[in-house]
Amino acid sequence: MTTSQVTSPMDRLGSPLRVRQHERAVEEARRAYAALPQDRPVRLAKRTSNLFRVRSAADSAGLDLSALRGVVEVYPARDGGPATARVGGLTTYEQLVHELLPLGFVPLVVPQLRTITIGGAVTGLGIEASSFRNGLPHESVVELRVLTGDGRVVTATPHGEHAELFRTFPNSYGSLGYVLDLVIELEPARPYVALRHERFDSVAAVTDAIGEVMRSHVWDGDRVDFVDGVVFGPTECYLSLGRWTDRLEGQARPSDYTGQQVFYRSIQQRRTDVLTAHDYLWRWDTDWFWCSRAFGAQNPLVRRLWPRHLLRSDVYWKIVALENRYRLMARLDRLRGLADHERVVQDVEIPLGRTAEFLDWFLREVPIEPVWLCPIQLRPDGPRAPTEATEATDEPPWPLYPMRRDERYVNVGFWSTVPVEPGARDGDVNRRIEAEVTRLGGHKSLYSDAYYDEATFAALYGGATYDPVKRRYDPDRRFPSLYEKAVQAR
Repeated sequence: MTTSQVTSPMDRLGSPLRVRQHERAVEEARRAYAALPQDRPVRLAKRTSNLFRVRSAADSAGLDLSALRGVVEVYPARDGGPATARVGGLTTYEQLVHELLPLGFVPLVVPQLRTITIGGAVTGLGIEASSFRNGLPHESVVELRVLTGDGRVVTATPHGEHAELFRTFPNSYGSLGYVLDLVIELEPARPYVALRHERFDSVAAVTDAIGEVMRSHVWDGDRVDFVDGVVFGPTECYLSLGRWTDRLEGQARPSDYTGQQVFYRSIQQRRTDVLTAHDYLWRWDTDWFWCSRAFGAQNPLVRRLWPRHLLRSDVYWKIVALENRYRLMARLDRLRGLADHERVVQDVEIPLGRTAEFLDWFLREVPIEPVWLCPIQLRPDGPRAPTEATEATDEPPWPLYPMRRDERYVNVGFWSTVPVEPGARDGDVNRRIEAEVTRLGGHKSLYSDAYYDEATFAALYGGATYDPVKRRYDPDRRFPSLYEKAVQAR
């Protein structure tokens, strides 16, 4: 369904005032961009970030798009299609869930961290436990309204004048333009998510189970709506299998992992569980998966003193940002005679058939545990379908992150630091990971440090498709290129 099919005002669940305010914000964004100095690169001015690239101190002009937030309109399902919503590009998923869940809906994919914006998830990719059936966030986008580098506001859809922008926008990281608003598909939600945690004694066994769940969407007779996993070590691997439900299923009350209890530890301790839909969606945010332990937040004494409302990923991220800026802990470690540490914060997509091989290599070569597993398969249907050009060729539907529709993948996430060994240099471990991911036919997300040379990067991330689109929509290069952003951190 497209917005053009919604013709009656009765079909729209949104106030006319809210729509007018949003349209004024769109026009103001265009004017603000036109007023920026023409001789300086442009960046998005945001209070929060989920990027782990330390940006260079370039002289850039900030563009504030914070007025483009919130759900503007909700369009009910009709003619067998899904319900959709128009939302501002700077809307965080926390706000989306807050506004849509009371209406009985959620986005098809809700990334794990509250302050990820929907525009950021589309231009920088995002995943979650529904990605084995719902793909990636940009695959549920019906249309994009984009402020391009040449100052235009264009509406991009899978077909039409700006179809190539629609195809190349995912994984472009703001190098082609900024999302002002989007129309996205919605999924009906239920009050609770029931979980079962299944343990496996090897990475081969857990990846075999992932293949079965991705194929059938069923495990041991139960429907599976969500699946992700945690590898604590070579012989301790878990899948967490979830399904929407209307009842507590034997529990007196839903579990609460927003206070003293830590969710990822419950995976080792419980066979079954039930969370509210809200708490399930943010189960990883409270402890930033398990990374809050680096700040002492999982120490029982510290946790009792830590204000509950500050157990959030954006709080931990601010602590990391301060360390990146002032390097206080790094200086202290040097004074104590400890080795320097290399940051290894990555998410990689590996073909399912090679995932066990990658995990065996990683657990042997990189001293980081646990790691996160999240199965992914691109959606074969709907508004994100390939254009006629891609249907007639073997070209991937989303060229800047060239996953194939006929391939199943597993995202492997690992977020920590490792010592820099004597004679090594900072970045060596990341370079080895990049090489192994490429050898296995995988892809690496670009939200963190990358070390590719320019030719390799162009080959891996759709440079042949990207370059002409960049010239068309940002001819004066007011936005840094994807390579400049992802590798050179401009």
